[in-house]
Amino acid sequence: MRSLLALALMTAPALADAPRDSACIALAAGEARVIPAAFGDPLAQDSVRIRFLGHASFALETPGGKSAVTDYTGYLGNPDVVPDVVTMNIAHDTHYTDTPDPRIPLVLRGWGDLGQPARIDEEIGDLRVRNVTSDLRGPFGEGGRKDGNSIFIFEAAGLCIGHLGHLHQVLSDAQHAAIGRLDVVMVPVDGGFTMDPDSMAAVVNRFRARLVLPMHWFSADGLVSFIKRMQPSFEVEIAERSEVVVSLDSLPRRPTILVLEPALIP
Repeated sequence: MRSLLALALMTAPALADAPRDSACIALAAGEARVIPAAFGDPLAQDSVRIRFLGHASFALETPGGKSAVTDYTGYLGNPDVVPDVVTMNIAHDTHYTDTPDPRIPLVLRGWGDLGQPARIDEEIGDLRVRNVTSDLRGPFGEGGRKDGNSIFIFEAAGLCIGHLGHLHQVLSDAQHAAIGRLDVVMVPVDGGFTMDPDSMAAVVNRFRARLVLPMHWFSADGLVSFIKRMQPSFEVEIAERSEVVVSLDSLPRRPTILVLEPALIP
């Protein structure tokens, strides 16, 4: 694990309704660095692979071979990789695209028609995807938009994985009830574009997820500020890899923040 001081010296990479019952190739990346690139390899029946693509995009793979990409912007790296499902957030153009790859079977837009909230609950193979909406404030969302943000929940292999999207508000009791249990949560830690670090820390603490994956950070400052607020209750691991394979049995006993290194699909 790297120290927070080392982390602070890092530069940022460029780059609904209440739910139903739900219960090795290596890629060289510079001198003397190898990033494991296991995307597409078979998984154990109880495991899900999560790869951080960058910004707010993650690729998820299930043991049944289904794949999903969050906050899909139209580019994954490898043009031959076609996810089974993509989710998109209306916040702005780094979270969605108007021209998704036509080969993608299921494109889930996190906003509804005519000002109505998006209501999503879809199953494809061994993967279920549903959403819970929250409001956007200005300046993002053209001065504010009711139900303009979708929190997507991915259920596979017994795991509940939540992506908070462009979260701008502390969630209500009703929203928490609709989201349900989260074992893994992907949380924006930009330090203010979404929410201030204290408010975001309060949201994450209430979920009690065992694994927290930071996203949507533009410099080390926002990331470090969030981490400091979560310690000592959370362990921190700064990973020199882009992927993690998780199962209910392998989740850390103590809540852990895992900072993955962004990398597109090779």
